[in-house]
Amino acid sequence: MKARRRILRDDAGASAVEYGLILAAIAGLTVLVIFAFGGVVQGLFSGSCAKIDGAVTNATAQCTP
Repeated sequence: MKARRRILRDDAGASAVEYGLILAAIAGLTVLVIFAFGGVVQGLFSGSCAKIDGAVTNATAQCTP
C-alpha cells in the first residue's frame, strides 16, 4: 500500500518538465533580446572601430617622414 502511494505521489518528473519550460522561456527571451538589440550594438561597435581606425591612420601618417 505504501509503495502504491509513493508511485502515485512521485512528482519528480513534473519538476523536471517545469525546469525545462523555464529554461526554454529564458532561451527564447535571450534570442529575442539579441535580435532586438543586435543592430544597435553592432552600430556602436562599428562607430568605435571607425574612430580607432581613423586615429591609427592619422598617427601613422604623422610618424611617417
